[in-house]
Amino acid sequence: MIEIGKKAPAFNLKDQDETAHRLSNYAGQPVVLYFYPKDDTSGCTKQACEFRDDLPKFKRNETVVLGVSPQDVKSKAKFADKHDLNFPVLADDGSKVCEKYGVWQEKSMYGKKYMGVVRTTYLIGADGKVKQRWDKVKVAGHAEEVLKAVKEL
Repeated sequence: MIEIGKKAPAFNLKDQDETAHRLSNYAGQPVVLYFYPKDDTSGCTKQACEFRDDLPKFKRNETVVLGVSPQDVKSKAKFADKHDLNFPVLADDGSKVCEKYGVWQEKSMYGKKYMGVVRTTYLIGADGKVKQRWDKVKVAGHAEEVLKAVKEL
């Protein structure tokens, strides 16, 4: 995990439209970078839809919202289209960025261990440093909580 006050690691990932996004593209403005386990699952869909619905409020605060998970661009396109997502969802096929940000961790379900994304959100300031981090995010109301932190920047 990247500690508060540390520089956020650089990345270059494609979104649902195959447009490349680099953290450096957003220098000078806050970025909400949220990591979620899998496209089109119930919790991930609810989380994406909350950010979708609150996006005008983030934009009023000149803040970019980016979602990241390990599925490919094709999966991102299907997910974004199905739920009318109005912000980039980035394909971290191979989980390299998830690893850099410390969210690719061992998980277990029904006694079986596997590697996966632990739902985590980073608020990166205009200076490129982590201003806040939410670990093991509970989905309901999370976008609103992040928006409150953005307003306090």
